[in-house]
Amino acid sequence: MSNFVRQFHRWVSMIFVLTVIANFAFRAGGEPPAAVTYSPLLPLFLLIFSGIYLFVLPYVSKKPAT
Repeated sequence: MSNFVRQFHRWVSMIFVLTVIANFAFRAGGEPPAAVTYSPLLPLFLLIFSGIYLFVLPYVSKKPAT
């Protein structure tokens, strides 16, 4: 499961970067449409949830000291 989340996080991060670059490119020509302006939000929210999972994973998977 964690390998899938890790790969998902990597691919979504690339999509996020591309949407941010597209946003700046459209802004160079004037005010972009709302779809372009808000396009980075979905990948950002997906990155937040997968990032929190990946951050917490080592703490949860540790075996308690005996």
